[in-house]
Formats: sequence, C-alpha cells, structure tokens
Amino acid sequence: MGKLKRSRKNSDLRGGYTTGACAAAAARAAVRKLVSQAHFSEIEIELPNRELATFELARLDGIDEVVAGVIKDAGDDPDCTHGLEIQCIARWKNSPGIQLIGGKGVATVTLPGLELAVGEPAINPVPRKNIYEMAELEWLKASALLREEIGIELEVCVPGGEEAAKQTINDRLGLLGGISILGTRGTVKPFSTSAFAASVRQSIEIARANGREHVVLTTGSRSEKAAMKLLPELSDLAFIQAGDFIGVGLRAAKRYEIQQVTLVAMIGKMAKLVSGRMMTHVSGHAIDFGQLSALAREENIPQSVCEQISSANTGRHVLEMVRKLNAQSYLNRLCREAHEHANQYTTEALDIQVLLIDFDGNLLASFPRFSQKKIQ
Repeated sequence: MGKLKRSRKNSDLRGGYTTGACAAAAARAAVRKLVSQAHFSEIEIELPNRELATFELARLDGIDEVVAGVIKDAGDDPDCTHGLEIQCIARWKNSPGIQLIGGKGVATVTLPGLELAVGEPAINPVPRKNIYEMAELEWLKASALLREEIGIELEVCVPGGEEAAKQTINDRLGLLGGISILGTRGTVKPFSTSAFAASVRQSIEIARANGREHVVLTTGSRSEKAAMKLLPELSDLAFIQAGDFIGVGLRAAKRYEIQQVTLVAMIGKMAKLVSGRMMTHVSGHAIDFGQLSALAREENIPQSVCEQISSANTGRHVLEMVRKLNAQSYLNRLCREAHEHANQYTTEALDIQVLLIDFDGNLLASFPRFSQKKIQ
C-alpha cells in the first residue's frame, strides 16, 4: 500500500490513493523488473499532483513477462475498489515504444461522450499519462540499442474488477467489463465530494453525447427507482443519481445543452431546495422550518399546524402533519418554490420540472403539473 509522508494529527482521517496511482506504481515496478531483473519490495512514484509516494508491492513475479501488483488503499474513505489488487503486466513487444492496454477487470468504453474513444480501456487521461511517465523512467534506463529494437506492452488488470463494477454506475455509462482507472491527483481525500460531483457531470455529458435531451436528477436510489416508474418512456441513461449535488447536475445540464431536467426528491431534500440550497447534504445547512411554516400560512394551513411546523424536527415530521390535512396546495407550493430557485440557479436556461415523492415512491406533488406518459 502507498505511504505518503505528511503531518497528521491522531484525530485526522487517513487519506488514500486512486486506482490510477496504484496502476502507475505497478507499471513502474513491472518495467523495472523486466528491464533489470532486480528484486525489490516497494516502489516510489511521482503522483499527478507532483507529490512523491512509496507503494508496497503485493506481487512482483516473472522474467520475460512481469506481473506487479499494488493493493488499492482508499484510506478512511473506502469505496468498492478498496482492497483490490491493481496489477500491471509488462512484456516485450517487437516494435519500439511503450503501449498501454486494458486487461481483465478494467472496463472498456462502449458509448461516446467520455474523454476516451469507444473501444479504449477505461483508463482516464491523467492516470494514463502518469502510467506512461513512471514506466518511461525505468525504460530509459535500458540501453539505447535495446530501445531502438523492441518495446514494452503494459497491460493493466484488476482481479475482481468486474464484480466491484456492479457497485458503480459504470454499466449505465457504457463502461463494461470492470472498473475505471481514475484519479486526477493520485490521492483520495476521506469523504471527499469531488469524485461524486465528477460522476454526476460525466453522467450528464454521456447522456447528451448519446442523444438524450431530457435527464432526471434524483437524490438517491429510492427516488431514482420511483422516477423510473413515473417516467418509463426514458432510457436508463437519462436517470442520474445526483445525491446532494443537484446544483452540480443543473450546471452540467446547462453546460451540455440539455433541454429538459426533472428533479425528483423526497421531503427532506425538497425542503432544502425550497430554500435555494442546491447542496443538500445532511451535514450542511439545516432545513429552514421557519420558512416552511411561513409558506404554510400563505397556503391557509391552520395556525396551530403552522406553529408545529416551525418547531418540527425533520422534513418527514412536516410531511406527516400536512398530509393529515390533505393539504395538496401546500405540497405543490413546495415544488413551485424549488422550481423557482432551480430556474434562477440556471438563469432559466432549462425546462425544469420538480416532483415530490413520498418514502414509498408515490408522487405527492409537482410543478409544473406532471402528467405521466403512457407506454403503448
């Protein structure tokens, strides 16, 4: 596993490394062993962010075909790739230069819209460059005569990558057969939001590149499942779990010239959207129950209930109170407020619709009014 020198308090969360950094380390180790036949147990690389990191090798075998492996360590923010062995196989080839290919457990690009061409292994540009750089450091140590006559093929493999990919949205993005080799810095910050936000933007980019003009931003798996039932005419590619990053999704939709966006949320996230908060994480801004109470008064909710709303504990609590009154106008008003904020956020560049669902996925309210299309 990688060891990066840094000052760290005991209370700090431990950082980790990207799949790209692990692949670069494995590539440098494999080429060093192929060229020198030396024996060693760790390898140092320069990460894309230009920090130095040392990785322990889980595997280093072979003579004319060398397999090097590094265990992916995601630190205190483990994901589905945490603990996987990222391997690189280095072998001789008959033409000069270094060639990079994807092996078992690494996804293949099958849809347009990514930075990589269809048919390429899903090794993103930054880690791809880092792999080449680290491999070339060792390849340059070989004799000039050898480098003129032959070259090296590098095959990145991830045993278990196909199974791990089932926990990602790779399949929906047309990345088939394994995981992606990712990472723009080389390091992983615990509980960082950058990777999730990037996946939201990428999902929208791919949807647009494949002809989708209508996308659906949901806040999680339950809201996505409900959205798919409400909008069965749309393909899976149109449904994007934006989580807490509704704002990121809206900006990306505007950037990639999506025509129509449907936002689907339950009451907790909806209450934050009503306040214009496009970052809806539970640890962020709390729900403004005073605002929810004020809107209730404007929709002629009884004063006693308005007072209860102002001191409610959760969005679910508010929903339970107003549903007893059959206050449809109030629920529609919440959608309208969220719609207005989303419209302002995108400077009215998109056709936006907001849907509020309950915890069982049933439609409670909408703005503008939602009419479900029927599939023949």
